[in-house]
Amino acid sequence: MLIIPAIDLKDGKCVRLRKGVMEDSTVFSDDPVSMAKKWVDQGARRLHLVDLNGAFAGEPVNGEVVTAISKAYPNLPIQIGGGIRTPEIIEYYLDAGVQYVIIGTKAVKEPEFVSQVCKAYEGHIIVGLDAKAGLVATDGWAEVSNVKATELAKRFEQDGVSSIVYTDIDRDGMMQGVNVEATVAMAKASSLPVVASGGITDMKDISALLEVSDQGAGICGAITGRAIYENTLDLAQAQTACDDFI
Repeated sequence: MLIIPAIDLKDGKCVRLRKGVMEDSTVFSDDPVSMAKKWVDQGARRLHLVDLNGAFAGEPVNGEVVTAISKAYPNLPIQIGGGIRTPEIIEYYLDAGVQYVIIGTKAVKEPEFVSQVCKAYEGHIIVGLDAKAGLVATDGWAEVSNVKATELAKRFEQDGVSSIVYTDIDRDGMMQGVNVEATVAMAKASSLPVVASGGITDMKDISALLEVSDQGAGICGAITGRAIYENTLDLAQAQTACDDFI
C-alpha cells in the first residue's frame, strides 16, 4: 500500500481544507515545489495534487505549479485532480509530465467520457469518487448527486480505469479517522483497486487500512494531507509499516 502525500493548490499556495470548504482553508506553504521536495525526501513514491481553484472553474488554474512540480521530479508518479473535464486538459497535464489524471465531476455527469479517455490515454486515467453519506458529490463538492458511489464504481469496471480514489467528504481534513467500512465497501463494489482518502489521522488509521487492504479488489493506497502537515502521522514511518506488512 502506498502512502500518498496530498498537495492541495489554492491561489498558487499549498493549503488544506476542512470538508472541502474553500473558505475554511489553512495555508501550509507559499512554495508548493519545496513542499513536494519535503515529501519526496521523506520517501514519497507518488504525489497527489489537487487544483482546488480548477475544481470550481472547470479548467486548470494552478497548472503552472503542477508543471513546476512534475518538472522538478520527472521520475516520480504524480496524479492530479480538479477541473479535468476535456481531452485537451488531460493532454495538457500529460504533456507537463503528470502520470495520472483524476476524473471526478465529469465522470459523474458524463460516464461515457471516462470510456472515451481511457481508450485515448490508456493507463493514465483514475476516477475520483467523492462521497457524502455514500452519495457522489461534484463541482468541488458543492453539489451532491443522488448517485451511490459504489454503483458508479461498477460502471467503470470495464473502461480501463487505473484505480478509484475514494474520498469521504465528511472526514476530509477533519482528523477524525478514515472511514474504513466505506472504503472496504468501495473495494468490494468493483474489480478496481481503491485509494483511500479523507480523515487519515495517525498510524492507527494506516494499520486499520492495512488489515483490510486485501478486501475486494484491494486497497492499494492512502492519501494523507493534514495529518502529515500537522505531524500526527510520520510519512516515512507509515510507508515502512506498509512495506513490512504481511
